Amino acid sequence: MGMNCNRVEHFEESTMKIQTEIPIHQVRLPPQRSSLTKLKHRLSEIFFPDDPLHRFKNQPCFTKFLLTLQFLFPIFQWGSHYNLTLLRSDIISGLTIASLAIPQGISYAKLANLPPIIGLYSSFVPPLIYALLGSSKHLGVGPVSIASLVMGSMLSETVPFTQNPTLYLQLAFTATFVAGLFQASLGILRLGFVIDFLSKATLVGFMAGAAIIVSLQQLKGLLGIVHFTNKMQIIPVLVSVYKQKDEWSWQTVVMGFGFLAFLLTTRHISLRKPKLFWASAAAPLTSVILSTILVFLLRNTAHHISIIGHLAKGVNPPSANMLYFKGPHLALAIKTGIVTGILSLTEGIAVGRTFAALKNYQVDGNKEMMAIGIMNIAGSCTSCYVTTGSFSRSAVNFNAGAQTAVSNIIMASAVLVTLLFLMPLFYYTPTVVLATIIIAAVIGLIDYQAAYKLWKVDKLDFVACMCSFFGVLFISVPLGLSIAVAISVFKILLHVSRPNTLVLGNIPGTQIFHNINQYKEALRVPSFLILAVESPIYFANSTYLRERILRWVREEEERIKANNGNELKCIILDMTAVTAIDTSGLETLGELRKVLEQRSLQLVLVNPVGNVMEKLHTSKILDTFGFKGVYLTVGEAVADISSANKAQP
Repeated sequence: MGMNCNRVEHFEESTMKIQTEIPIHQVRLPPQRSSLTKLKHRLSEIFFPDDPLHRFKNQPCFTKFLLTLQFLFPIFQWGSHYNLTLLRSDIISGLTIASLAIPQGISYAKLANLPPIIGLYSSFVPPLIYALLGSSKHLGVGPVSIASLVMGSMLSETVPFTQNPTLYLQLAFTATFVAGLFQASLGILRLGFVIDFLSKATLVGFMAGAAIIVSLQQLKGLLGIVHFTNKMQIIPVLVSVYKQKDEWSWQTVVMGFGFLAFLLTTRHISLRKPKLFWASAAAPLTSVILSTILVFLLRNTAHHISIIGHLAKGVNPPSANMLYFKGPHLALAIKTGIVTGILSLTEGIAVGRTFAALKNYQVDGNKEMMAIGIMNIAGSCTSCYVTTGSFSRSAVNFNAGAQTAVSNIIMASAVLVTLLFLMPLFYYTPTVVLATIIIAAVIGLIDYQAAYKLWKVDKLDFVACMCSFFGVLFISVPLGLSIAVAISVFKILLHVSRPNTLVLGNIPGTQIFHNINQYKEALRVPSFLILAVESPIYFANSTYLRERILRWVREEEERIKANNGNELKCIILDMTAVTAIDTSGLETLGELRKVLEQRSLQLVLVNPVGNVMEKLHTSKILDTFGFKGVYLTVGEAVADISSANKAQP
């Protein structure tokens, strides 16, 4: 009791000091603006937070024309000062990523259940389009494992490639067209925030689950199995591997695990010593060359090793006539396109921003969406499937010293040479080496360190990560993605509908009020309950906040009664963090004031921000609080109300 009395006396002394030192400031309304001005400002903040047109202000017409060209085609921005030094760096990096892109293109097409040649087509046209439209200097464009897996799994469930290859190709190209249209629309309409609903936590789980599924699917090629399940869940895959053990080929197993060990070793070396990045970059092509030579030399004895076979020479044939816009499977193509479009867009923008941050330049997210979308639309008409920025290709591009998007043009040129002249060389390439390339590539997607960090930092994020991980493993890849999105949205709704509320106390000797649980030295103010709301007040959380505040009041009264403290007289609501309020929130504040007034308790608002203050004034709620109902700071509110209470007889 003695200690409590001392703390009260100490605070009363602090309050006396505050009363003499703090002038009382009036909370002002923001400047008056018309409804149209407010709407324009709000829309500008939502859709144009980066103010993309600021460079056009006060510029002559010709300059605006040049700026428009640079805005639509970033190549005009850096092309004017391009030189031989930059070209030399881009040639080296372009040829380096080509050595990775060629075997990856063939492998990922196989992952999507498409002919291998489609993977090479997809490594030729899209990089050229991106070089004209993209804003990233280091993004290496081409097919990626996750989008390939999702497309293959979603289409194969309804239309297996082996049963109807023509229809499967039609649906793949149509899904690519839909993905591109969806991506470009998000960029044009500046709706890029849509992809932010895939949180980092859910993506970590989704990528890890997909990587395991991809790796298990490659057991077909790694073990030489001919009859294998089309299902993507972990249990049917493992059951199929066990049931078909009679089909295992020891020649295929030895070759597969040998090249897998080689690929993983070079990857480990490159991770440990970044200067040796070329080791992992060249390893896939080296594996293809060595395995092809080996199978060619053993072609009369190694009959159980499956090979790619004939690949047609020539550039991409047009495929606009194969787009499937009517028929019973159109919904499947649209659904596949949207899902793969979201995934590839998320990966592409994340990769582009990662490497842009390392070199201190900015990547325009909406411009990237348009670039990736347009290249997929063009790709769908030139026998390509969904492409985006690949992390592995971009990392090699970055480490090889790429300076501009010309590295993508060099890579596409190398692929063109391959398509025109080198296709017969892939005839004896074993499919097992493609499986090892895929496994080595996707293993890097299993980020157990990120999952551990989620567990340490945010348990709810970890739960979201695990739900998406097990959803992909045991249900399906599309449903796993749906679970990931649903959990992300649920987390947002949880934070919005159940915002944080805090009890504040005064730090002795200061005019600062902070959370009493975070700062143990913070003292409760006698006769006051000071609460802070750390969220906008909307219809979704207004009822919860009303109930939670009344509970705080009840608990404070019980605490005072138990400690024989001063009678509670005033509740101060610090609204500094309340960035917005709607009509439901306004009604809640009015109802709360009435309920507390009936209990002889005063409700005071502190520091409502501009638009909140404006709505309080317009709705007349402010009038019910009176002149002494709104203050600029908690310190001013405590000092003024304490002074008024002491002046009363």
